[in-house]
Amino acid sequence: MTSAAFIEIRNLSKAYGSFRALNDVDLDVGRGEFLSILGPSGSGKTTLLMALAGFVRPDRGQISVDGRDLVRLPANKRGIGVVFQNYALFPHMNVAANVMFPLRVRGIGRAEASERARKALDIVDLASMAERDIATLSGGQKQRVALARAVVFEPRLMLMDEPLSALDKNLREQMQYEIRKLHDRLGLTTVYVTHDQREALTMSDRIAVMRDGVIRQLGTPASLYHRPTSRFVAEFLGEANILELDAVDSFVAPEPDVGGPGRKLMIRAERLSLSDASGHDNVSLDGVLTRSVFQGDSWLISVALANGGAVSARIAAAEAANFSLEALTEGAALKLHVRRDAVIAVTDA
Repeated sequence: MTSAAFIEIRNLSKAYGSFRALNDVDLDVGRGEFLSILGPSGSGKTTLLMALAGFVRPDRGQISVDGRDLVRLPANKRGIGVVFQNYALFPHMNVAANVMFPLRVRGIGRAEASERARKALDIVDLASMAERDIATLSGGQKQRVALARAVVFEPRLMLMDEPLSALDKNLREQMQYEIRKLHDRLGLTTVYVTHDQREALTMSDRIAVMRDGVIRQLGTPASLYHRPTSRFVAEFLGEANILELDAVDSFVAPEPDVGGPGRKLMIRAERLSLSDASGHDNVSLDGVLTRSVFQGDSWLISVALANGGAVSARIAAAEAANFSLEALTEGAALKLHVRRDAVIAVTDA
């Protein structure tokens, strides 16, 4: 275990009958870090978060926060703020009473609890709605109340389980910014569960990508996106072309161990270009156009490669105009270019 870690998880396992939700998970989270746990449904991300919160008892393994063993500690003794997907607000209480609730159950007097609730609501810009009924609030306002309630007792650790999944796109993007701002302002350590790739890339210091109860890769958003180690991570995080090792003419992989069974090449769709930019070490892909779709600021084109396989390329609208892409018909010959360092070797799993 690293001494700098605020959260230390070792060999954490949990099974429900024959289904292994967590399989010997190891994870360190630094103090003040915003870590997202990203994965498809059934990957184990929520089980991991709930084990950290104390709502799920692991079959084996260790969990410590700031050097304190939590495995046998009840959830209400852990001092952790939790924000749930469904807000978990009390409909029979007004906004202020909902925010005061964690303080009152801890034995804090009404006057002090009321003042601390007011400050928490002020942090999330809802001080003017303290007396409103929960039923009168919008989805975004309910989420702000849930955030205020989670921070009102000043936890050092905040856990969030898909808190924005019920919101529309514009409000979701606004709340991503608000949550990250709250994290930074209060100096929290945050563990955030989501299945939304863009959300994780936007908000996180690091991302743990999970599948089948295991963390498949852990790193910064940029490193995971640009340097995935597996086909699963590459395709889960964005548009990825997966090719055979010999599909790119003259390409020599930078890693000496890239060859052999179970290895592929990965190229992000937006890294392919119609332009052969001078000054860069580029490789080329010859093929024919099979499909083109205009998407506003870009074109998404599909190209069947001359030496086998196919790729999708996302071409910026300005570049597409320079090459008169709109006038091209299916079957037209195309040459795509990509920087050599954008062709990544990944495992085929």
